[in-house]
Amino acid sequence: MKPVLLFATLLYCSSLWANPAPWYRWRSAESNVDVCSQVSPGEGWVVAKGPYQDAVCKKPGVPH
Repeated sequence: MKPVLLFATLLYCSSLWANPAPWYRWRSAESNVDVCSQVSPGEGWVVAKGPYQDAVCKKPGVPH
């Protein structure tokens, strides 16, 4: 039981050092619409600008 508890504790503690993912401004290839997202909204979208630190794509740079 102790090894399982130790492993779970170490796994939880390692997640405390994780940084948030950067945001990107994505542009639709079909309709010139821009969205701000951490991941691609789907097929037909390309990165227009980025990375950004915030969800409205205003602060440039990688989050720390």
